[in-house]
Amino acid sequence: MIEPEDLESFAAAEEVALVCGWHYAVAAEWRPHVRFTLSAFYGKRRPTRDVLGVQPDLLAQAEAGVTFGELAAEQTYWPVARAQLLHLLWHRRLGLDLAQPLTDRSRVVLAGGVS
Repeated sequence: MIEPEDLESFAAAEEVALVCGWHYAVAAEWRPHVRFTLSAFYGKRRPTRDVLGVQPDLLAQAEAGVTFGELAAEQTYWPVARAQLLHLLWHRRLGLDLAQPLTDRSRVVLAGGVS
């Protein structure tokens, strides 16, 4: 589906992604669940205060590669933790595989390059 005149641009983008350590794919259209997942993240895009201090624990636990549901359930204030998880995902402090729908079984990982 890529036009011949666009091949060079796509090849250059792939090389940049490779150098940055990113995965690269060209998608003709989003899978239906991706739109809903990104919409959930987008709802938590604005700056937010972590008044209950759950973010440091969420980030620390994410290093172990646990699931979204496990991360939230480990917190005393799990509804707040779920909102903070979406915020951290939008701001790329955490990551997950968008090839699958976001559920409590989605594996959450610490985003690369986070100090």
